[in-house]
Amino acid sequence: MAVVAIVGRPNVGKSTLFNRLCRKRHALVDDHPGVTRDRLSAPVEYGDRRFILMDTGGFTDPEAGAFAEQTRRQVLLALEEADVILFVADARTGVHPDDRELVALLRKSQKPVFYAVNKVDGREQEVHAAEFYALGVERIYPISAAHGLGVHELMEAVTEVLPARWTDDAEDADPEIRVAVVGRPNTGKSTLVNALLGEERVIVSAEPGTTRDAVDTPVEALGRKFLLIDTAGIRRKGRTRQKLEKLSVVKALEGIDRSHVVILLVDALEGVTDQDLHVGGYVQERGRGCLIAVNKWDGVPKDPKFLRRFLEEVRDRFRFLPYAPILTMSALHKKRISRVFPLVLEIFDQFNKRVTTGMVNRVLSSVIAKHEPPLVSGRRLKFYYATQASTRPPTFVVFCNEPEKIHFSYERFLTNQFREAFAMEKTPVRLVFRERSRRSDENG
Repeated sequence: MAVVAIVGRPNVGKSTLFNRLCRKRHALVDDHPGVTRDRLSAPVEYGDRRFILMDTGGFTDPEAGAFAEQTRRQVLLALEEADVILFVADARTGVHPDDRELVALLRKSQKPVFYAVNKVDGREQEVHAAEFYALGVERIYPISAAHGLGVHELMEAVTEVLPARWTDDAEDADPEIRVAVVGRPNTGKSTLVNALLGEERVIVSAEPGTTRDAVDTPVEALGRKFLLIDTAGIRRKGRTRQKLEKLSVVKALEGIDRSHVVILLVDALEGVTDQDLHVGGYVQERGRGCLIAVNKWDGVPKDPKFLRRFLEEVRDRFRFLPYAPILTMSALHKKRISRVFPLVLEIFDQFNKRVTTGMVNRVLSSVIAKHEPPLVSGRRLKFYYATQASTRPPTFVVFCNEPEKIHFSYERFLTNQFREAFAMEKTPVRLVFRERSRRSDENG
């Protein structure tokens, strides 16, 4: 996916625009744990395009405050990562010297840049917005991020330069199993890739602040072809450079989108962090197979009670990924890494599994007989028939009388029953409920 970075001075409304655009995606996944709206990067769908939207700190004079220099540096790094840049200014304050400096930098970037002037809520602000043509730009987009005015026109222009939406169906014939190794900086991703390959194919370094693109490495194991996608990204240096860590999430999201199975690496010495959950939430949302690998396990105290509580906590925090196996390991010392490829292959085979319509309907009838659907508004929910619509992940369409009234608890019950009946306990399973057509009712 392309990366769209929002840049501008402090307090011009960058985060307001970021949140407005993200809500178009998050409205579908608000109940999913691990995905938060206040992150500085998030996958967004707009029209028929999907991209990663990146918020940045305010670009200002490096002498303006205690963290101004670090923030400025982080904005420049974001510009390097971005494929498209969205400049935002403030109509109420007019053209600022920092606006001029930033626009001069953007001209040198040789990337598509769209210039938006925010806080345009009336005629007076429209006049002020026109002042920004003095910056020498061809087109100004007056918007109100708070109220949504002009945002659609702006995003229509932005999405025109983005690549067409990638679909799973286009690559169903690809025999290669793509495996993304993701996690926070310094969790041992490259060490694991090298251990799986049996050679030093990926540079391993604890040097912070190093930007690296995702490294794709083909490998054969267990008679199958795999493509390992290492997403080391940008490493962190201290708490004052948290946005660099956010950029590593962008690289992880790109790797997840290209993958079939994700190895989510967790540092056993630090435990599960909010960023681990953020990445895990995206894995769940995108419907990818997942293996949770708890690395550096050799450094954990060997008290049985502690180990049991630790693993229980990992499972509890990743409870939104109930299908993801948990593997404890040490990539550095190559302990238990021999189990990685067998588990990935088992996950992929279930991820790619298809069952017949007859089997689906026999299971559906059996489940309904054992656990009758609840009453909704005095009417009994009726399930007529079901079929598997696609794989990667296995997706089933269930035809019923009132799909919009199915409670999530009963949906979860059906999902678990399908997962158990079809031996899909290690893959996400999706159910789509549709109303049976009137013609079917009349004929049936």
